[in-house]
Amino acid sequence: MLTGIICLSLARAEAQPIEEVPFITSPDNVTLEMLSSAGVKRGDHVIDLGSGDGRIVILAAKKFEATGLGVEIDPSLVERSKASARNAGVADKVEFRVQDLFKTDLAPASVITMYLLPEFNLQLRPALLALKPGTRIVSHDWDMGDWKPDRTTVVAVPNKAVGREKSSKIHLWTVPAKVDGLWCASGLLRGASITLTQTYQNFSGTLAWRDRTRELAGTISGSELRTPAGSSGELVLQATGDELRIASAQGNMALVQGASFRRASGATCS
Repeated sequence: MLTGIICLSLARAEAQPIEEVPFITSPDNVTLEMLSSAGVKRGDHVIDLGSGDGRIVILAAKKFEATGLGVEIDPSLVERSKASARNAGVADKVEFRVQDLFKTDLAPASVITMYLLPEFNLQLRPALLALKPGTRIVSHDWDMGDWKPDRTTVVAVPNKAVGREKSSKIHLWTVPAKVDGLWCASGLLRGASITLTQTYQNFSGTLAWRDRTRELAGTISGSELRTPAGSSGELVLQATGDELRIASAQGNMALVQGASFRRASGATCS
């Protein structure tokens, strides 16, 4: 929801009041698409930033059996959300707080939803990228600059009050693992290395072993790196903290399937 009276400190003493934005509810079909796009299910915890009347968090609990937190700066909307949650029978699964969204701990979320202005999305972007790989981010209408969404869907909204288009865009991102840098193998593959360069959910680099090399380029979805199947076949890597494992390999690199690499502490593999 695009919430009313957004006047946030942004953790800066010199911050100036931000222009008020009218409270505008997200239509029910948009709310449903936001949660469906993120694949919300039982076991997920949804945090809605600028939760308005609470409808996203309440629907996540009632229809998708998730838990949730709604963060809203307007106390009257928080009270309305709490009442709606009680009426919907999900008050035990959701919570609503009067809180500055920039001061909210996002780490417990597996899904984050928001309907904020573009400048707020960009200010939130570093915190979102720092979340656990695989966390899903859904934004109503507004994107995140050069961090392009993994998928965008368009929903018809005939009575939309904002803008000229009578439709809404639902943008979805999956937080990618941080894999930029040098990774070194040990054991039977001692001397092998993977060097990666990462830009958000896209990566490129080189896998080198003995006299063989393979150029890498593909996408990251959560902790999984995948190159498209080409002349050398598809390559799938799994990132877990400081370990990078070759989960699947084809072609001239099939022999290294199952190999593990550790993030290098220096500029070379010893």
